[in-house]
Amino acid sequence: MKSFFTPVSGGAPPAASTDRRAPKGAPKAIVIGSGFGGLAAAIRLSCRGYHVEVFEKLDGPGGRAYVWKQDGFTFDAGPTIVTAPFMLEELWALCGRKFADDIDLRPMDPFYRIRFDDGSWFDYSGDEEHMRREVARFSPDDLPGYENFLKEAANCYKLGFEELGATAFDGIGDLLAAVPSLTKMRGWRSIYRMVAGHLRHPKLRIVMSFHPLLIGGNPFSVTCVYSLINTLERRFGVHWAMGGTGALIRGMVGLLAERGVAVRCNAEVRRITVDNGRATGIELADGSLHRADIVVSNADTAWTYRHLVEPQHRRHWTDKRIERGRYSMSLFVWYFGTKKRFDGVPHHMMLLGPRYEGLLTDIFKRQHLADDFSLYLHRPTATDPSMAPEGCDAFYVLSPVPHLGSGTDWAAHAETYRRAIEARLEATVLPGLREQIVTSRVTTPQDFHDRLLSFKGAAFGLEPLLLQSAWFRPHNRSEDVQGLFMVGASTHPGAGVPGVLMSAKALETVVPHVSSLA
Repeated sequence: MKSFFTPVSGGAPPAASTDRRAPKGAPKAIVIGSGFGGLAAAIRLSCRGYHVEVFEKLDGPGGRAYVWKQDGFTFDAGPTIVTAPFMLEELWALCGRKFADDIDLRPMDPFYRIRFDDGSWFDYSGDEEHMRREVARFSPDDLPGYENFLKEAANCYKLGFEELGATAFDGIGDLLAAVPSLTKMRGWRSIYRMVAGHLRHPKLRIVMSFHPLLIGGNPFSVTCVYSLINTLERRFGVHWAMGGTGALIRGMVGLLAERGVAVRCNAEVRRITVDNGRATGIELADGSLHRADIVVSNADTAWTYRHLVEPQHRRHWTDKRIERGRYSMSLFVWYFGTKKRFDGVPHHMMLLGPRYEGLLTDIFKRQHLADDFSLYLHRPTATDPSMAPEGCDAFYVLSPVPHLGSGTDWAAHAETYRRAIEARLEATVLPGLREQIVTSRVTTPQDFHDRLLSFKGAAFGLEPLLLQSAWFRPHNRSEDVQGLFMVGASTHPGAGVPGVLMSAKALETVVPHVSSLA
């Protein structure tokens, strides 16, 4: 079967629309939210012939991919790791444009440096020989197991990404059709358990299983299907868009502008209006009503159902069902700029603490804010000096933390936690950091709740457990309201830039054809 995700550069591009604006009288689609998923959905719907309008709560587009500008520094608020560039290329091709004409995408080498608490590190890359040398440096006896892991991960990529990724799982038939593939992958195993079946060295087990943390999952709980990320990265690389992730958002907004699609900012949606079980539009916080033939929510799905759809319209996503879901961790993110460069620090680095499984248990299961932490340190100026004033560095450091179920008072605790992270960085990879800082800001789980309207302040929606994935995840077509659809991290297939772009592709398989609404 031909892959549903054939890169545009590897074959004929999708047919481009010749008429860039929706015809007069075209059905209207409203998209709530302008994250990657919402913008990709708006592009695809526009190319399908819908008249599209996007409403964004914040004062600029991007959602979790918002951009902060502060004291001459540029900080990408959220995603910084770009994989599967062919999915972005496809959006540009749909609009009759070449992605490379608008975006300068640079490959990363290595993809990440994973630094252990004892100071040793593993440089993770797409170079096969380099990876074998890195594995052998830790444990030569694990090389055969590593090769077997790569084969199994490639099988998960084929079955889980190519064959199931853009399936909308609209009904029980879709689930039953997927059972043979899930069985072949033995998807009931956690990714850590799968990796441990191939590798014996504890550090190598961490290196090959940490990826679900990038999409809100605990490696000790998340299905092994997510080992597909390893294959996705090796085949297509890890990239940086010059100018930051915000350059991708600006590029997508530009595509929409050429198609006459407005992105309205400072426009918070208060309610999705429903009549006789069908979505009819939205009501904004200012009280204005906007009608539509279909509504697509790129907002957090739990928030959408809990706060935007009135209870009488929700037989499936009741308040009780929403409350009993298992939600992903949240994030504490500290953005800071320094007046000197730290040239020994790579673009992407994971700094692991003294505990791995115990820390993850505290975060995901106990909802306990521990005294220790593992960190992701992002230094974009390693690749792109434009992100900071000359001679300076821009950073953000991210710490996975429990969602608001922990009861942490972040208004009182944020500065204490930031200082602890600062001390950790100063003692490890950024000596003398405190004296070099010239600008700083933080985002806490409370900000995810208050500013990004994320239920419980969870950064990635429902945790991607087996029974909260695919058909068990909130569907792309609402189970409760006709004409209401979902895209983004908290619907199928899940979080991460490829996942949310894929959700917009899955959306296309379930939205009505424009002719049926004309």
